[in-house]
Amino acid sequence: MKSPKSCFQSGLNRRHFLRAGATALALPALEALPASAAPQNGVRTFVSVGTYLGWHAPAFYPKQTGAGYEMPPLLQPLEEHREHFTVFSGLDHRAPNGHEAWCNYLTGNVPGSYSVDQIIADELGQKSRFPSIHLIAGASEHTNGRQMSYTKQGVPMPEIERPSVLYKKLFMSQADRARAEYVLTSGKSALDSVVADAKRLQANLPASDRDKLGDYFESIRSVERRMNQQISSINEPIPQPNYKLPESDPITPNLLMEAEQVLYDLMALAIQTESTRVITFGLYGLGQVFTIDGTPLSAGYHALSHHGNDPAMVRDLVKLEGAHMQRLSGFLRQLREKKDAQDRPLLDSTIVLVGTGMGDASRHSNQDLPTLVAGGGFQHGRHLAIDRSANDAPLLGDLYITLMQRLGMETETFSNASRNMNQLFS
Repeated sequence: MKSPKSCFQSGLNRRHFLRAGATALALPALEALPASAAPQNGVRTFVSVGTYLGWHAPAFYPKQTGAGYEMPPLLQPLEEHREHFTVFSGLDHRAPNGHEAWCNYLTGNVPGSYSVDQIIADELGQKSRFPSIHLIAGASEHTNGRQMSYTKQGVPMPEIERPSVLYKKLFMSQADRARAEYVLTSGKSALDSVVADAKRLQANLPASDRDKLGDYFESIRSVERRMNQQISSINEPIPQPNYKLPESDPITPNLLMEAEQVLYDLMALAIQTESTRVITFGLYGLGQVFTIDGTPLSAGYHALSHHGNDPAMVRDLVKLEGAHMQRLSGFLRQLREKKDAQDRPLLDSTIVLVGTGMGDASRHSNQDLPTLVAGGGFQHGRHLAIDRSANDAPLLGDLYITLMQRLGMETETFSNASRNMNQLFS
């Protein structure tokens, strides 16, 4: 008689779903389900998070190099993850300056060219349900043509802004959009229709897998509760300030932070279910005036990024960017807590790249791009400072070559880079 594990290995594969009617619910990585192919080191997923308006470098970069550095203001929300990420200073693509060139972040020194995430997706994406997923928060019509990701032909990848759309993409079939809307607005769960199927599955799983599946279902319910709470507040009256915006001022989302949190939650679930191996997440912002810790900031996001070194504006900009970091910290925490089929934290098998194509938005400079890499099984906990004026200074693209090689790709070039940073970052 076959053991439960061998039975499942012979009858299921990594694309197995719980099915009921038109719903299709992906499973997390379980010991009883054979995993899809991955490099020998187990690193399989690439996530890139980028800010359109940059990171304030003096608050991002530690003053000391190596390990044991004093945590700079912007990275303080990441203190609990200190040993799980590396900070890089002095890296860039030698790309042109200006907001129009900000998309050099993932494309190299030719903005709008083949981006590193799409290079990865074209080689590894067929091993998952979705070759790549592209998300955005704080967007507006003015972001058109300034996306992070571009195909080999230079075509920008469309981005998902609404968490509910990503939710449907991950957990609902195209044929059941109406039912998905009902699930999100009725207080019911996507799990309701697959309870019987799930119980049968759990009954035949090893105890460790039953625990993982239970944790996964609770994660889905948690995200649904958060989304339902936001949906329920849509029709609530919004206080109108005694101020009339200029007619030419673009209407931008003022719920960037709330959308950002839910999207991070869904990203963690997408990784847990191996629904994709490539995720990009763009954090945009224009005229929104945010309230941080109960206090409205002195100006809109875009205006703060053009601070001109005014101390009050810099202080508010760092507060705003710190709110981004708090949400990033929650995402990293989820990846550390959620486990794969081998009971390893998801962060060990996921590379999280955090950066920007804008080194100093106040000057529209695309030099010296603040960069952070978390996870991926690398040796972390350091600040690696690069002297970009040195003749042999590595480029940001050299770091990308290292990341691609970590994912099992045989590549030696990216954009204008032709080395790697393996000797510095391993």
